[in-house]
Amino acid sequence: MGGVGGFGGFGGIGSVISVVSVRNKERFSQPIFTLRFPPSPPFPPYPPFPPYPPFPPSLLIPSHQSPTMNSFAKLIGQPQAVDLLNQAVAKNRIAPAYLFAGPNGVGRSLAAKCFTQLLFCQDLPTEKQAISQKKLQDSNHPDLYWVEPTYLHQGKLLTAKEAADAGLNRKAPPQIRIEQIREITRFLSRPPLEASRAVVVLESAETMAEGAANALLKTLEEPGRATIILIAPSAESLLATLVSRCQRIPFTSLSQTDLIEVLQNLGDEEILADEAVLAIAQGSPGEAILAWEQLKQIPPELLAKLKQLPKKPLDAFIFAQEINNELNTETQLWLINYLQYYYWNKFSQQRYLAQLEQTRKSLLCYAQPRLVWECTFLAMCQ
Repeated sequence: MGGVGGFGGFGGIGSVISVVSVRNKERFSQPIFTLRFPPSPPFPPYPPFPPYPPFPPSLLIPSHQSPTMNSFAKLIGQPQAVDLLNQAVAKNRIAPAYLFAGPNGVGRSLAAKCFTQLLFCQDLPTEKQAISQKKLQDSNHPDLYWVEPTYLHQGKLLTAKEAADAGLNRKAPPQIRIEQIREITRFLSRPPLEASRAVVVLESAETMAEGAANALLKTLEEPGRATIILIAPSAESLLATLVSRCQRIPFTSLSQTDLIEVLQNLGDEEILADEAVLAIAQGSPGEAILAWEQLKQIPPELLAKLKQLPKKPLDAFIFAQEINNELNTETQLWLINYLQYYYWNKFSQQRYLAQLEQTRKSLLCYAQPRLVWECTFLAMCQ
C-alpha cells in the first residue's frame, strides 16, 4: 500500500510530497513517485490608506495630565456628549458603533478626534501617550481610518478639498461611496497595531448612497476590535437599520456665549461684528466661519447694491448680470440666506422671503442663474 513518506513546508518556497511503499511496517527509502508544487505567488502589498484630517495641536495633552480628564477640554458647549463618552470609557462600556448626531459645525468632528485620542491613550503607559498623540496630530496613526465624502474623477476618489485644489467645479455634492466602505472592511480585517482597538470615523455619513449604506451594515454587525463613529445631522438622515446598530450621542447648537467663546479662541473675532452672519450660523461656529468666508467672496460694491431693492426694471437686469458674472452657484445659494435675513429685518415683507426661496429652488434645479435672478428682482420691483 502507499503512504506519505514526507512533505516540505507550504509557502512561497514551494512544496514537495514523496509517496513511498510501506509493507509489513517496513519503510523503504525509494519513493514510488514525488509530487512537486510550484511556489505560491506572494500576496500583493496593500495600497496605502488615505490620510485623515490632522488633529489640532491644541488637542495634545501634557504628559503629566490624565487623558481621561482633558481629552474634551477644547470641546465647548456640548456637556451631554462629553459626559456620555467619558462615562463609556470610565465604565469600560464602549459601544462598537456611535452616531454623533447634530447640526453642522457644532463640534462633532472635534468630539470624534477627542474621543479617538481618549480611546488610544486609555491603556497606554504615560510615556507612550505623547507618542500616540503626536501620531494623531501628524495624521499617521495606524489604527485610525477617517472617511470623507468624495468625488469620482477619472477613476480616482477626491475629497472636496482635493477637488478644489485641482480646480474641479462639480455641481453635485460629494458622497461616501461603496469603494470607501470596502476599504473600511479591509482596514478592519487586521487587528489593531498599537492601540487596544481601531477607530473608523465616517464624516457626513448622510451622503452614503444606499449601496454603500447596505455594505456598511455588515461591518457594523461584526466590527471586531474596533469602534465606528458616524457623523450626521440627525438619525433621520440615515437608514434606520444603521441607526439601530449605533449608540446615539446628541449634539446641539451652541448658546450665544459659547459661540462667541469658540470664535474668539479660533481668532475669528471679526465675525462677531456681522449680525447677519451670526444669525445665519444659528449657534454653529463652523457655519459662522463658512458664512464669513462666503461673504468675503462677494464684492463689497455688489453687496452694497443688493442691500437696496431695485427701483426700476433696469436695476433688476444689472443686479442679475453682476451676480451671474461675479459669483459661482454655491455662493449664490448662500447669498439667498443672507438676503432673506437682511430683507426681513429691513423691510419685514414676507413676499421677499418667498421670492428668494423660489430662487433657491430654481438654482438647485440647474436653471440659468442670470434668468433666475432677473425674474426675482423684477418681481421685487412690482
